[in-house]
Amino acid sequence: MADVAAKAGVSRALVSIVFRNQPGASEETRQRVLRVADEIGYRPDSAARLLARGRSRTLGVMFIVHQTFHTDLIEGIYPEAERLGYDVLLSATTLGRGEAKAIEALLSHRCEGLILLAPDAGPTYLDELGHRAATVSIGRRVPRARVDFVHSAEAKGIRQAMEHLVELGHRRIVHIDGGRGPGSAERRRAYRAAMRRHGLESEMRVIPGDHTEQSGIETGRLLLAERDQGQPLPTAVLAGNDRSAMGLLMSLTRAGVEVPRDLSVVGYDDSHLSHLMPIGLTTVRQDAMLMAEHAVRFAVERLENPGLEPREAVLDPKLVVRGTSGPARS
Repeated sequence: MADVAAKAGVSRALVSIVFRNQPGASEETRQRVLRVADEIGYRPDSAARLLARGRSRTLGVMFIVHQTFHTDLIEGIYPEAERLGYDVLLSATTLGRGEAKAIEALLSHRCEGLILLAPDAGPTYLDELGHRAATVSIGRRVPRARVDFVHSAEAKGIRQAMEHLVELGHRRIVHIDGGRGPGSAERRRAYRAAMRRHGLESEMRVIPGDHTEQSGIETGRLLLAERDQGQPLPTAVLAGNDRSAMGLLMSLTRAGVEVPRDLSVVGYDDSHLSHLMPIGLTTVRQDAMLMAEHAVRFAVERLENPGLEPREAVLDPKLVVRGTSGPARS
């Protein structure tokens, strides 16, 4: 600021007034100061000013680097945070970088609030975290923690998918489990409940997996190996998420299985990749934009009122029918 003041021929106090956009400088002086600042490459450090007042107005977002649905959520977090006057800082978890490290990095950068996308941490850690910063979990509900939650009504989404498949005449419907992934336990229970409700207990089958393409690829290999040994393929597969469904489609199409003529596939999430494939994926849509908006608002409201009790937003999912589901083969 001293360099700008010297070159513009004004006092440092006047430069401060211009950068804080406060009255006290003529328009001519204001433009001259801004022009000089631009010439010498000076930018006001808004973060430093906020920290001097005890605020960073920054929300930290922890996400899983390879989860495509997390990209959709982040795309919704930015505009809502900006609308409410907050910046966003991202920190990813990877195979070599765990959640604790990703979260501590956000806290070390003075993030006031945390939005965790599908955290895997237990209730004790999340409860401690909720006392350190305003914390919101998207996708995973963890009771007994001082954390706000945003997720979809998993069971309702699975019921929609199962009704769709049963109406198409499917009976041998297999579910690829999502393992410890967000919503997996609820989706698994809803699948089993739907099979029982339709009198299909004898056809019920849950194949262990997770929320990755590799899980779908391995399921495809397993089903194809069983076919080669004389067992019929299922007529439909309900995958734990879109990534798993895409892996399954890769495995099946490479082996010459035609989807949906030979086998129908349904995913979960409606991530942006699900409708960019050569054949659009039938899937259960979670409204990423609405989930993101709720999470940002929860975090900001808790910053303004730390005494709020933990809250929960449960959003309705919706089945999106595309090209990977069709009538069951006879």
